[in-house]
Amino acid sequence: MMSKDSSPRGEHATAGAGQVRIWDLPTRLFHWLLAALVLCSVVTAKLGGLWMDWHMRAGYAILALLLFRLLWGFAGSRYARFANFVRGPRAVLDYLRGRGAQGAGHSPLGALSVLALLAALLVQAASGLFANDAIATEGPLAKLVSGAASDTLTRVHKRGEYLLYGLVGLHLAAIAFYRLVLRQDLLRPMLSGDRRAAAEPARDDAAMRLRAALLAALSAALVGYIVTL
Repeated sequence: MMSKDSSPRGEHATAGAGQVRIWDLPTRLFHWLLAALVLCSVVTAKLGGLWMDWHMRAGYAILALLLFRLLWGFAGSRYARFANFVRGPRAVLDYLRGRGAQGAGHSPLGALSVLALLAALLVQAASGLFANDAIATEGPLAKLVSGAASDTLTRVHKRGEYLLYGLVGLHLAAIAFYRLVLRQDLLRPMLSGDRRAAAEPARDDAAMRLRAALLAALSAALVGYIVTL
C-alpha cells in the first residue's frame, strides 16, 4: 500500500509522516471497552451466583456502547461512518477476487464482520433485558412480557452466546491471518489510531470529541431509562 510523502494539512499532530488518523479516539475507546465488557460478561455468566449482578451491569454497559456506535456510525468522523466502509455484495466479491482497491479503513469483508458482530451483540444485550435463569435472576424488562416470551428470549440469549464465540473467533483469526500472511498489523492502528495510507485524514479534534461525549451520554441515559422501566 502506498504512503503519503507528507501529512495533509489539518491532520492531527500525533500522526507521523506518511500516517493518517484512521480510527478516532471515540472509536478506539469503543472497541477496547467493548472487548473488556464482553469478556467480563462471559466470565461473570460462567461464575453465576452473585456475579450475575455484574453480568447484568456489563450487559447494560455493552448496550449503551452499541447505541453509541450506531449513532457514531452516522455522526462520527470519516472512517467511523458506515457510509465510508459498508459496501454491497459486488464490492465484497471483487475484494475476495483481488480486484477491489483496499481503502484506508475497513475492507468490504471486514465491514461485514463489523456489522455481524454489532448485530449479534445487540441481539444478545437486548434479549438479556427480558431473560431469566428460572431461579433468582431476571432481566429488568422481564416483568413487561409473559413468562413464555421471557423463556423464548432466554433461549435466544443462551444460544446467541455460541454465535458470538464464533464471530469473535473469526475476528481474531482474521487479525492473525493479516499479520502472519499478509504482513499487515491491524492491532497497532486500533491502539494509535494511525495507519499508513494514501487517503485524506479523519479529523480528531475537540469538537469531534465533544460530539462523541454527548452521544455517549445520550446512549447511557437511554439505557438507564430502559432498565428502570
